[in-house]
Amino acid sequence: MQKLLSKARQAIKDFDMIQENDKIAVGLSGGKDSLTLLHILKNYQRFSPQKFELIAITLNPGDVDNYPLYKLCEDLEIPFYEIQTDIKEIVFDIRKEKNPCSLCANLRRGALNDNAKKLGCTKIALGHHKDDAIETFMMSMLYEGRVCCFSPKTHLDRQDITIIRPMIYINEYMTKKAAKDYNYPIIKNPCPADGKTNRQNIKELVERLNREIPGSKKNLFGALNNSDKLFIWDKENIK
Repeated sequence: MQKLLSKARQAIKDFDMIQENDKIAVGLSGGKDSLTLLHILKNYQRFSPQKFELIAITLNPGDVDNYPLYKLCEDLEIPFYEIQTDIKEIVFDIRKEKNPCSLCANLRRGALNDNAKKLGCTKIALGHHKDDAIETFMMSMLYEGRVCCFSPKTHLDRQDITIIRPMIYINEYMTKKAAKDYNYPIIKNPCPADGKTNRQNIKELVERLNREIPGSKKNLFGALNNSDKLFIWDKENIK
């Protein structure tokens, strides 16, 4: 936990993620990443120079037993809110999406943002880690033809709430180890498309590249952080 806290603290400092008297909602999916984030922020709360409040919000897409998350939050003394949704029905039964990820993500994001705002939160903390950033960076280039990635901190003007990602410096293998070491109550992902997505393809591609070109993952993350060396073909500037 000490290494996780150290990397999270550095990200929080680098991107000024937490301010005094923030009320932060952790988007708790029940996966290893969000559970690790919850424990990180609970531990960080004890020595943070800024005093902040912490709650957990879980979106139930339909027919998922989240009692283990309720019990965990009770043990950690973190207020837990489970929001019942019809996301699964909309995506798979009504819309019958063949590529459901985009619609599902939009619906989950909207529900999480709205409920966090209703609960008086100023921030929403998401469990994206370093590998997620690298994979999103690659997906944007290969599938969309643009150099883009989610931001470590984003203010949403319409909802007047800020999204933070304190685990942005943490490798995925560290969350896997934490989940095993601390025996987190993992909730199995109920999505029928789990493990069969474009993101999974990119994850496997990145790992293969890193085996064939040692250090490539590190360099991709370095490129994502190296704004001073960004050069793209801006036609007007080149003219």
